[in-house]
Amino acid sequence: MKELGNRKGSAAIVRIGIALMLALTATKIVPASNIAGYSVFVGIAFFFVTEAVSRTPDPESGLRFRGVGKELKKPDVLLWMALPSVRGILTLIVGNWLFGGAFATHVVGRTSAFLSFDQGLWLVVQLALGAFGEEIAYRGFFLGKGMKLFPFWLCMLVSSLAFAFGHLASGNLWLVAYDVAGVFVDSLIYSMIYYKTSNCVMSTLAHLLANAISIAALFLFVL
Repeated sequence: MKELGNRKGSAAIVRIGIALMLALTATKIVPASNIAGYSVFVGIAFFFVTEAVSRTPDPESGLRFRGVGKELKKPDVLLWMALPSVRGILTLIVGNWLFGGAFATHVVGRTSAFLSFDQGLWLVVQLALGAFGEEIAYRGFFLGKGMKLFPFWLCMLVSSLAFAFGHLASGNLWLVAYDVAGVFVDSLIYSMIYYKTSNCVMSTLAHLLANAISIAALFLFVL
């Protein structure tokens, strides 16, 4: 009975957490709004609360640092982890060609509010913390806990739409749509990495690598 109560309590917490994340993300309909960013903190908090309430054993946790080497050996995992980096470079090159160099400037403007481009070491720390936080929130909690209640494809689609929408910024309509579409594709890839490994440490590594390579590419274009 106690185990059944834990499962019901965990399910209720997951539903509440996802609803809060979606509600906060929806405020991004006003691109200048900063409230949407709190959805990440909500996701992180609800991830750990859910794991505590459900008494998730360490080997079944969605956040595992042990066994990363074993996860890397799983079929196609390395390929999936490399895809966001390739996507980022190609999107930047094509975007600057399509929009006459404005795409890179748009990305810098969208990220400069929380990234210190002029402080090398601190920038690395920010990239690591940002990727880790987003992956715990959107893959570890929204996707990982959500797919225990709903179909994987639905959780992947909705979480990726929310993740992409959270990166919305003001600017030319087509340029913004192009930018958000790229983020959406990345989120689908991170979701597949999580699906294959059940570990958001793996999707974090892919996310961090993609962010680092994209920032390095941005320095070549506008920084």
